[in-house]
Amino acid sequence: MQQNILFIDGENFTHKIEQILYKDKLHKDKIEIYKINLNTLFENKLKHLKMSKKIFYNARLHDNKDTPEKSTELIKSQRKLRNTLVKQGYEFKISGNVRAQKVDGKTLFREKGVDVKIAIDLVTLACDKKLDTAIICSSDSDLQPAISELKKRNVYVIYLGFSTDPNKGLMYTSNKTILLKNSEVLKSFEN
Repeated sequence: MQQNILFIDGENFTHKIEQILYKDKLHKDKIEIYKINLNTLFENKLKHLKMSKKIFYNARLHDNKDTPEKSTELIKSQRKLRNTLVKQGYEFKISGNVRAQKVDGKTLFREKGVDVKIAIDLVTLACDKKLDTAIICSSDSDLQPAISELKKRNVYVIYLGFSTDPNKGLMYTSNKTILLKNSEVLKSFEN
């Protein structure tokens, strides 16, 4: 049986979706990312592939003493997103961490480690011969070495990106590129 697996870099994906929604002024104040229907978003672009598995990777959130309300809000939102995606047939993997950092007196939250887990899973599945096609939804160039390794192991790699500012390195490294249009993103967002 053909093993076609979709790998979504959650932090990266969420950031891109938020950019599109802000640009199109769908939500001016607050974007509730858990209202997106990924199956609607991907159905036309990936209809030629029967997915064996769909994995959404997200970083572990932590309470932050400097921003307790924001921490609680982010954790609740992640929980809602997880529940929504599990109902849509996605595996929700927590890896890496989101940590608060002080930059110029402001507290910023940064994710670390998700791309490493995706790369490890990609190469492990390829080595175990449990992956025929990898569909990678990320804009992280750090995945290029893993993609090169997959291709050496005869895994077909599809870069699933966004038409607004696609990652040129991933386009070049992958066998095929599929780009999501802003209108498709907007259609998949449940108001």
